[in-house]
Amino acid sequence: MNSDLPRAITSVEIATYQTEGVVLLQELFDADWIELLANGLAQNCRNPTYRSRVWDRDAEGRTMFWDSQAWRAIEQYRRYIFESPAAQIAADLMGSNHVNFFFDAVFVRSAGTQFATPWHQDEPYWSVEGYDTCTIWMPLDPVKRESALAYVPGSHRHAPVFDQYNFGELNPDGKTGVDQVDFSGIAEQALPDIDADPEHFGVVSWDMQPGDCVVFNSRIIHGGSGKLDGERGLRVFTTKWLGDDVRIKFRECGMDPDHSAIMTENGLMPGDRPGTDLYPRVWSRA
Repeated sequence: MNSDLPRAITSVEIATYQTEGVVLLQELFDADWIELLANGLAQNCRNPTYRSRVWDRDAEGRTMFWDSQAWRAIEQYRRYIFESPAAQIAADLMGSNHVNFFFDAVFVRSAGTQFATPWHQDEPYWSVEGYDTCTIWMPLDPVKRESALAYVPGSHRHAPVFDQYNFGELNPDGKTGVDQVDFSGIAEQALPDIDADPEHFGVVSWDMQPGDCVVFNSRIIHGGSGKLDGERGLRVFTTKWLGDDVRIKFRECGMDPDHSAIMTENGLMPGDRPGTDLYPRVWSRA
């Protein structure tokens, strides 16, 4: 299994990421990495963590399953995090000297599911703050552009504080202990109605094959369709990465996922650089 980048990240790709906040990178992970993650995801689905929940269940029984922070129990995830090119990809695009792993999240959609991901940003939900945060979004199945996650280019820069969605409400099974957020007390404005005029907002998404990935700044507005036809489901493995300017932050509006308790237990307090075995440094520039 090859741990090296199959090619260098180009200056054009870096500029696109910095300017647009999102970039498609094709054929950066070989079939061995995809098989490894697929095996890990199968194990994850058989033995989900306490954080797992179903975000949607329709009348036909089709679901959208989500889980997070399973990497410490799943060897395949750990190998990907520490041995794959992912950390270097994040470092090259962010221009960071050091990259720490933050957490994993998986999304498994049944064939034909029509659940659309609410438009949102990621970083405002997290127990950290910083511009140098990114997500690597990897489909383990072919996905059509109209079904893939979509993005509003440039929205990662100088955005107001939006009144964003509470994903804890996506809980048809009534599972307790689901993290909650309420941005209403700090919001400066509502999120724009992107679905009403996606062309106006320049919304982008791509056809993708296993081995491709999209990397996006965690402040970019993203969401959109996710609706699938009846031919196949969609398995997505994502990893979140922290660069040079990131610090711990406990938010009064709530956090999802809320890491404040486990951070405090491990001696991490607001203002600290993420570290310890919880958020290991995976890559450093020579």
